[in-house]
Amino acid sequence: MEKRNLRKERIGIVTSNKMEKSIVVAEVKKVKHPMYGKFVLKTKKYVAHDETNDCKEGDTVKIMETRPMSKSKCWRLVEIIERAK
Repeated sequence: MEKRNLRKERIGIVTSNKMEKSIVVAEVKKVKHPMYGKFVLKTKKYVAHDETNDCKEGDTVKIMETRPMSKSKCWRLVEIIERAK
């Protein structure tokens, strides 16, 4: 049996679900500035595949790396961790 490589996983918040079967997930990290030592918020956005159109804006989700599905979409939704209130 062939062993698959490890897939990267990210946890973020859904910022947009306006596309059909696609969501935009923002991952926010706190990074320490190398010279001044102040913590800076860095945001990275990922376009992910949501097969069932189940996510709403504000949901906390887990996404996983996958094959390219379009020009910008190479992540897929694994699970919805927490629903938006």
